[in-house]
Amino acid sequence: MSASASDPAASHLNISGKDSLLAASVVVCTCARVELLRNCLASVSRLDPAPGEILVIDNTPGDAHTEAIAKEFNARYAVEIRPGLSHARNRAVELASGEIIAFLDDDAQPRENWLGLMLEPFEDANVAVVTGDTFPAEMAESAVSNALPRYISSKDPQWFEIVTYGGLGYGTNMALRKSACSGWKGFDVRLGRGAPLWLAEESHAFATLLSKGYTAVHVPAAIVIHPNKPLDLEKEASSSIAYWLLLFFEFPSHRLDLIRFLSGRLLRRRLAWSRNPQEPGRIIRGGWRLYFKAGIAGVRLYFRNRRNSQRR
Repeated sequence: MSASASDPAASHLNISGKDSLLAASVVVCTCARVELLRNCLASVSRLDPAPGEILVIDNTPGDAHTEAIAKEFNARYAVEIRPGLSHARNRAVELASGEIIAFLDDDAQPRENWLGLMLEPFEDANVAVVTGDTFPAEMAESAVSNALPRYISSKDPQWFEIVTYGGLGYGTNMALRKSACSGWKGFDVRLGRGAPLWLAEESHAFATLLSKGYTAVHVPAAIVIHPNKPLDLEKEASSSIAYWLLLFFEFPSHRLDLIRFLSGRLLRRRLAWSRNPQEPGRIIRGGWRLYFKAGIAGVRLYFRNRRNSQRR
């Protein structure tokens, strides 16, 4: 199936009612974390409605324990030997049988109503991306959101900086329309865990899909619990600079948006749009010495990898 910017949803499945169960695949990409995977799949097994299929992508040469856990929960098991989360997610897009592909990290646990809430916006044939809210493990019992869904497209002001810098959501709680990915190069393998630039592969993908004319929806009530992870501040900072340069050169019509966003962050201005967290973050609080080191390292990182854009 194919799609175009003029008619991006020319081919899609009816996902309302019972058909939504048949059209949905839940994907968990994993890498040698069998107990976390077991907990994640246990949560997926309690989803109501249940997905049409569960697909586990093992981002190793193959592991018998991982395969056994996948089979324990009646999940399809596949291997993607090329290291990196983007490679694993691209493999999932190729293999998933559902028209809607909902992604979870292997250390994430969705609420029981998560999938149903994620599927509802796809009744609009122009919606290609849906995300939900993500809460840390310490808020597992109290996490709740009554906010209404937010729709965003390339017609909205500041859409580009919103979707590329966390205002839409993150990859541990996202769903894509498979037919919208036809003719798309996929998640950029330079980005994401296990890649040279170890972040933002989902944000880059969101921007690519919206630039083709699709709409994205953030559904705060679709909640996933996901632990906070310790960060390597210098690595995060240099990857962030390299990511900014990647966007600057790949999306030339949005260079002013990127300059405005970066300058606003450095000046610690409050964002005009909703983002969790709203505050500038550890990189901005790190000061000019960190900026200088990260700037040099980030420029080098970008230019070392600027031609390595083969996706699948």
